[in-house]
Amino acid sequence: MNKHTDRFTDKKKRLHRDSGLNSDQNPGRSRQVAIMVREVSESCLETLLTEIVSSYCNGFYANKPELAARRIEAIGFQVGHQLSERYTMDRPRFTDHLDAIKFICKDFWSELFKKQIDNLKTNHRGTFVLQDNRFRWLAHMSVDLSAEASGSIQDPSAMADNKEAQATGMHLYFPCGIIRGALSNLGIQCAVSADISNLPACSFVVRIKA
Repeated sequence: MNKHTDRFTDKKKRLHRDSGLNSDQNPGRSRQVAIMVREVSESCLETLLTEIVSSYCNGFYANKPELAARRIEAIGFQVGHQLSERYTMDRPRFTDHLDAIKFICKDFWSELFKKQIDNLKTNHRGTFVLQDNRFRWLAHMSVDLSAEASGSIQDPSAMADNKEAQATGMHLYFPCGIIRGALSNLGIQCAVSADISNLPACSFVVRIKA
């Protein structure tokens, strides 16, 4: 255990002591603290995503939006790959693509967002559409998409003249990377894109590679 872990453990102990938390004596208080910690963690993740997008788009690759997009998607890929490995440790391997997609829609999405995907569609030829009717990571964002721009929301060059749309599109590269990474860990190579032409809903289109 390193010194950083020691400090984190000490903080947890102080929180436990200062709040008078004891699961046997005060189960209600225990649940309240658990909810508070979860909400703080979710808020930190959203803030981290915002900072990642800002750093790559306005700092490291300010004049290279396509490269910034690839970097953000790559970070999401690593996150999704590791989370998928953790969440499937005690599961047998999936036998087909549909079972793996259903896992993403139910168990995986529930771990990330405390809810399942609202709608799943497929053409039975390797394309799946996963729709979240109110995608949490876009809840605090608003963008006015024209009919021409809505179909290319994740094309940084196409969004060059619409900064709001470009920022929203950049945020979507991260969850697209997460889905691609999670499926890669399950042995499925695919491409993932996003569509927010019907805000606040967000649809993720998964195309399995032959």
